[in-house]
Amino acid sequence: MRLDKYICDCTGLTRTQAGRLIRQRVISVNGNVAKQAALKLTAVDEVQLDGETITPIGLRYLVMNKPEGYVCGLDDPHHPAVFSLLDEPAAERIHSVGRLDVDTTGLLLLTDDGKWSHRISSPRHHIAKTYRVWTVDTIGEDAAEHFANGVVLRDEPTPTKPAQLDIVSSHEALLTIHEGRYHQVKRMFAALGNRVERLQRERIGGLQLPADLALGEYRPLNDDELIAVFSD
Repeated sequence: MRLDKYICDCTGLTRTQAGRLIRQRVISVNGNVAKQAALKLTAVDEVQLDGETITPIGLRYLVMNKPEGYVCGLDDPHHPAVFSLLDEPAAERIHSVGRLDVDTTGLLLLTDDGKWSHRISSPRHHIAKTYRVWTVDTIGEDAAEHFANGVVLRDEPTPTKPAQLDIVSSHEALLTIHEGRYHQVKRMFAALGNRVERLQRERIGGLQLPADLALGEYRPLNDDELIAVFSD
């Protein structure tokens, strides 16, 4: 690997910025000041920046308690992106695993590992996602049966896959689904003549939204949580 590319992988800097550091003579390789951005590194070479050894950032797996008012993409001119809440090197490499609507809060996974992200979000893997739903109108006693049988959403030819609805109170419920259609939870309740007033994702697979994670906060997933994502 070229030296400037290695510096980028370790710091999140651009090639231009890495080249500037080399010209400033603050980069050394195996104790010798580096002078060429194109220098080829081997697996045993040690690179230092200002005397400190640097290593590639590596893949990151983060859990966030998404606040309301933030989007999971970069193409919305009216709302900030969840990535603006990150204090991470090379944050531009990180993407969200699926998306939550701007007014939806709760459990959001973030990563720069595309294969891991696809494994979670792909419909083929049927990973359950549980949402806490607050509705405008009373939740009908037959709502759970309707969701278990699948409901037909507007402008879609096939019904939803069976979903589990656990009614908490007259206007609150937990809904577990195994797919991710556009605005699915809101549209499922709309199909029954109700409207979602507030929505929070609480679980992905066997991973619960950490109770100690305040809105807008995030942290790395631990080993047990990485496993829990793929269990029920």
